[in-house]
Amino acid sequence: MGSFAQNIKQQSLALGFDKVGIVPAEALTEEGARLRDWVARGFHGQMNYMARDPQQRSDPRMLMPSAKSVVCVALNYFQPEKHSDSPEVGKISRYAWGDDYHDVLCDKLKALLAWIREQAPEVEGKICVDTSPMMDKAWAVRAGIGWLGKHTNVITKEFGSWVFLGELLLSVELDYDSMIEPDHCGKCTACIDACPTEAIIAPYQLDATRCISYGTIELREPELPEPIRSNLEGWVFGCDICQDVCPWSRFSKQSGEERFAPREGIVEPKLQELIELSQEEFSARFRKTSIKRTKLSGLKRNAEAVQQTRPPKFDDRQKAS
Repeated sequence: MGSFAQNIKQQSLALGFDKVGIVPAEALTEEGARLRDWVARGFHGQMNYMARDPQQRSDPRMLMPSAKSVVCVALNYFQPEKHSDSPEVGKISRYAWGDDYHDVLCDKLKALLAWIREQAPEVEGKICVDTSPMMDKAWAVRAGIGWLGKHTNVITKEFGSWVFLGELLLSVELDYDSMIEPDHCGKCTACIDACPTEAIIAPYQLDATRCISYGTIELREPELPEPIRSNLEGWVFGCDICQDVCPWSRFSKQSGEERFAPREGIVEPKLQELIELSQEEFSARFRKTSIKRTKLSGLKRNAEAVQQTRPPKFDDRQKAS
């Protein structure tokens, strides 16, 4: 009979997670210091939640005092459809093509926690998926799930960086993983070179205020700032450029999670349709997707900016000449 930790890992995989690691619930001292420096330099922009409770964000025991173990999971979300370069349509980041990943990961982690409590009813647990003050990427690296790429996303050997991350805090000590995945980025700078806004200011350093994903999703301003506005390259929600160009993306595999399958009309949304959406249409079309985070006003702003700054079509250039 395997250990409790081994059984938890087997159950995690049975529930559909693609990778899992278990590590002690302790303070992330170095990672926390880097986060505080990142915030101090203003790279978080308007994401004020990143600056709140830095100690809690770096120590899971502040979030759940009884925590002794962190079960870290990764779920592949890659879909093979390609983005369109047509000037009439916008681009939406792959992670938002299907159902909201918060819901999908939470459902699986709830099922995992319920299973754990069947085996050990006294165990306390807390589910963390992005919205909790947890340093998801730092925990994934510590648990051996992957390494932090130069674009600041976690990269796995098996799936590239197309993975969602989550954690389950448990009040029980377990057998822990000690293997840390080495950094396999080497001398490659593909992600840095490809970023149209130069948001990756140095290897492993992202200035979110220059990032297309930040601008099109998190920024609550009526106009997108430069250099984002003039370098959207069609993106109306998020951006996949740094992940698409990563050599490790050649190991991408289609996700086995049906809820991540692209919804109709979401891979190639027409810009004019997005601009003309009513609130009712927006709510219905993007119900239970991550796109609702940008709100109707944000999506319209992004679509209008793409439409205004896109290069003219070949036929238009001919007419103009």
